[in-house]
Amino acid sequence: MERVHISDYKIETTIDLSIQKSVEDFNLSKKELEKELEITRVKLGELQDRLYAHGKYAVLVCLQGMDTSGKDSLIREVFKDFNARGVVVHSFKVPTELELKHDYLWRHYIALPARGKFGVFNRTHYENVLVTRVHPNYILGENLPNVNTVEDVNEEFWNARFEQINTFEKSLAENGTLIFKFFLNLSKEEQKNRLLRRLNKPNKNWKFSPGDLKERKLWDNYQKCYQDAINRTSKEHAPWYIVPADNKPAARCIVASILLKELSAYKDIKEPELEPKFKAKISEYKIELENE
Repeated sequence: MERVHISDYKIETTIDLSIQKSVEDFNLSKKELEKELEITRVKLGELQDRLYAHGKYAVLVCLQGMDTSGKDSLIREVFKDFNARGVVVHSFKVPTELELKHDYLWRHYIALPARGKFGVFNRTHYENVLVTRVHPNYILGENLPNVNTVEDVNEEFWNARFEQINTFEKSLAENGTLIFKFFLNLSKEEQKNRLLRRLNKPNKNWKFSPGDLKERKLWDNYQKCYQDAINRTSKEHAPWYIVPADNKPAARCIVASILLKELSAYKDIKEPELEPKFKAKISEYKIELENE
């Protein structure tokens, strides 16, 4: 989508999240945006085929955002034209008993995409410096050495955790994983509207939880933590992109376009050629098949 300029969304300097756009429509209707997405995702699907055949890069797409920011539907619509063997989606919930017996990055590490594949994280390793920072008592469940009370979850603790995340991502990038981190920037008013829709539509009631309202009261805390996380961890090898999320069709177009444009810059991603001895006999193989 030509209207999407990467520089409008890619975070390369310190940002103030409160002044970032939450809505975009490119002066297009919903139907026009859906058509733009269809064109882009077909091209993205073709690129994914080449990535799979090339087999030297993995792509990790990280999606973060407040509740109702549209992560699930974005995944469904953006990756619709991918070959199923080339993309794996992981949705990270509250850590299980087994996961809590490992370090907090373990469950994310074992879910990383293999070379040639896309991995999509619906909520990511950043939950460990977002939800746990808003609710530091959750850290006690990790049963860490030297963390016995909430008072031990101090600024020094968070500094170390951010350093660990940056090291984790740098290691991935140096070994062939292309990392894209998208923050779906939803306004508080639009979240209210989406929660109300869940309550007003019986077939959407299942998506609602009273806990959504409790977390909504902590909106400002979450925004502060998101801003800090983005500013500390947006690196050239693992950049953050802030995507206006109040308009779902536009947000999907932005994410798909950024992925296509950024990945298209890797000119070495191409299908491998047949060995010369086989390539020289293509005509013979075709004749053999046609004469069966």
